[in-house]
Amino acid sequence: MRILAFGTYQAADHPRVRVLADGLRARGHVVAEANVPLGLSTRDRVAMLGARSGAAQMALRLARSWTRLTGLALRARAAGRPDALLVGYMGHFDVWLARLLFPRTPILLDHLIFAATTAQDRGVGGTGLKQRLLRALDGAALRIADVVVVDTEEHRDLVPDRLRGKAVVVPVGATEAWYDAARDGDGADGGPLRVVFFGLFTPLQGAVTIGEAVGLLTADDGVEVTMIGSGQDLDAARAAAEGGAPTTWVPWVESADLPGVVAGHDVGIGITGTTPKALKVVPNKVYQCAAAGLAVVTSDTAPQRRAFGDAVVTVPAGDAAALADALRTLAADRALLGRRRAAAAAAAQRFRPAGAVEPLDERLRAVVR
Repeated sequence: MRILAFGTYQAADHPRVRVLADGLRARGHVVAEANVPLGLSTRDRVAMLGARSGAAQMALRLARSWTRLTGLALRARAAGRPDALLVGYMGHFDVWLARLLFPRTPILLDHLIFAATTAQDRGVGGTGLKQRLLRALDGAALRIADVVVVDTEEHRDLVPDRLRGKAVVVPVGATEAWYDAARDGDGADGGPLRVVFFGLFTPLQGAVTIGEAVGLLTADDGVEVTMIGSGQDLDAARAAAEGGAPTTWVPWVESADLPGVVAGHDVGIGITGTTPKALKVVPNKVYQCAAAGLAVVTSDTAPQRRAFGDAVVTVPAGDAAALADALRTLAADRALLGRRRAAAAAAAQRFRPAGAVEPLDERLRAVVR
């Protein structure tokens, strides 16, 4: 089939769409792209939607991007009408343009996040009119799409009953770059345990809890930490980590370089957040760290247990002491560290792009006849 990946998604920042496109290619489909990145992070988009002037700013940005996007889409259609459109991450608005340009073509919407719940999670959307508008935005996008791609069973349950039959659960997975970055060795070199966290320091990620865990560690524990990224909870996380394990704070790593940087560590920290959304996700970084051959320590939640079982180390969400203890244990027992690295890497093989998109491929073949 010919599939057109369409929208203002930013694959460099949010590689989910790249996993979907690469996986569909690996399963025999021809995937072209019509993509004009909007130039806004998820945080920026949510903040704009939560501000009084946000709707006007978003409309202006979309108008500029959509002008170019329309030209790309029409050229792609002239080369051969696609059998389906894949509207990428944060496509709540893009799905409207996709339907306008391709009125009879099945649309696959990657609905990785719900606007209303994400705004609530980040303390932006409030509970009144803004929440109703964001829920309406989610609902409209779900109605327009023919197939709704979500990442966990918990997120499928958020799709309204009348539309839930459209939903298909496709794990986030990791691009091949993360598997290629994996290095030989089990971390048993006698040096400090090298621990890494990377992210946007959001409440979902539990960055403050991670900072508190770092603060509970001492130089005698044999742990060195690298914290990569920035965001709303960065200052609080840094303050909580003060005086703890030796820590390097890195504000930014280019997406192309990130797999190699992460693979130079022994342990990757997933998330520890306690927000409602944190209990519904398996974050990118868990798949990515496992693919890169790291042991993974993350929160003990239903979707993460379902995806990885006991291949990752789990601790109670929000429990800094338990996280610190888990890191101490891995630092003290390098044989255990080696087994944990091997288990995570083996589990990650299921989430290569071709494997991750299998449920979507099956649904696509049923929808497009």
